[in-house]
Amino acid sequence: MISPSSLTRRLKTPSLLSVDSKEQEPGCATFEVRNPSTGELLARLPDMGAGEAAAAIDRAEVAFVAWKSLTARARSNLIRRWYELIHENAEDLAAILTAEMGKPLDEARSEVSHAAAYIQWYAEEANRIYGETIPASSEDRRLFVLRQPVGVVGAITPWNFPASMVARKIAPALAAGCTVVLKPAEQTPLVAAAMVTLAREAGVPQGVVEIVYASEGDAIGREFCSNPKVRKISFTGSTEVGRILMRQCADQIKKVSFELGGNAPFIVFDDADIDAAVEGAIQAKFRNGGQTCVSANRLYAQSKVHDEFAEKFAARARKLAVGDGFDPESRIGPLIDRHLLAKVEYHVADAIQKGGLIHCGGRRYHESTFFEPTVLTNVTSDMAVAREETFGPLAAIIRFDDADDVVRQANDTIYGLAAYFFATDHRRVWRVAEALEYGMVGINTGRMSSEAAPFGGWKQSGVGREGSRHGMDEYLEMKYVCLAGL
Repeated sequence: MISPSSLTRRLKTPSLLSVDSKEQEPGCATFEVRNPSTGELLARLPDMGAGEAAAAIDRAEVAFVAWKSLTARARSNLIRRWYELIHENAEDLAAILTAEMGKPLDEARSEVSHAAAYIQWYAEEANRIYGETIPASSEDRRLFVLRQPVGVVGAITPWNFPASMVARKIAPALAAGCTVVLKPAEQTPLVAAAMVTLAREAGVPQGVVEIVYASEGDAIGREFCSNPKVRKISFTGSTEVGRILMRQCADQIKKVSFELGGNAPFIVFDDADIDAAVEGAIQAKFRNGGQTCVSANRLYAQSKVHDEFAEKFAARARKLAVGDGFDPESRIGPLIDRHLLAKVEYHVADAIQKGGLIHCGGRRYHESTFFEPTVLTNVTSDMAVAREETFGPLAAIIRFDDADDVVRQANDTIYGLAAYFFATDHRRVWRVAEALEYGMVGINTGRMSSEAAPFGGWKQSGVGREGSRHGMDEYLEMKYVCLAGL
């Protein structure tokens, strides 16, 4: 059901764009996937619903029996082969990603590399699912703890990092012995489909990873949450949708892990290396055009260094070329859709109305969804840009005086995903790192994601962790065994 497009001609392995639609009846509805940069039609996919999702869940439940029974080494070898195929096809995967999401090709390559790193990590972690022995209180008993796979997992991934999110959910699930039904975002399903194709080419059996496509996720999400064969939901997306899924899972007390919204503070203290802080802020704010859950959303600069930081940061932002992701000069791609464009424009207009000043940018490009990298100063806490997650190339700089007060301001949000700060005084570094109410804190860096570290948030930014050895726990159940009569 893939349409002819320039993307197909660009790929070395066009078969990566194949779509398994065996559960879709002839003549049923389809939906379109378009390049947000050019509007080009990339694909028409089957628009599936609860029935197709239920059938995929049934196949995953059947496959679970054999998959969980494999040795850890056997699962590890298959996941390792999947990693190798991702690596071998990295350029094609990056091209698919850029075409459907719009991000610059270099960023797409980096994301595919990051996705592969997660798969490699969990290929290794598959061999490290250890149990426990517990000293017994009597001689005729032996006490053990086993760790066993949860079962069928319903995974829902977002559009902004469609390759790495697939890897972060599927790889640990497979390593633990679970099977997965994946619903990728409707804007970016093609790289997910390509990665599932490569998993099957690696030898992962049919049914172990199933994929369902849909133009909207409500019906699929309800099926995941209500179907008792699904034992766990893993979701990355907005806090609003996370609340809905949690409510829908409540009747069955279903195991969940959610990576939700953020409102990340980025604090520049007066003892910071300002040039390093500028570079860190460029990374934390403008990577993926600001369309990341860990994007720096509120930039705080202490009064002594505020003007220097703002001027240097705006100067760097002006140099970020905006354009099609396949243009090697581009550093900022399009926003994913007009809904997000409208939100960015509203945040700019609201800030200006309330006294904010534009240092650079502030406008869209003609009728497209491209938006100029924008820097605002004279920002106050009553502006929408300081209270809401923007999800675009808009940086709002807030002046502060007192170090303790800025930590209070940084924590004054329902979110607690990521925070950043730049400082050199070690006493300040430790005090602030411990005081920030966030699941992840970057100190003197604008990038901190690693497959070896736990990714996740506090408060209403999520439940559970992805990545690291802790990410395996999300897909395992603990069983205490008491053996008596010895």
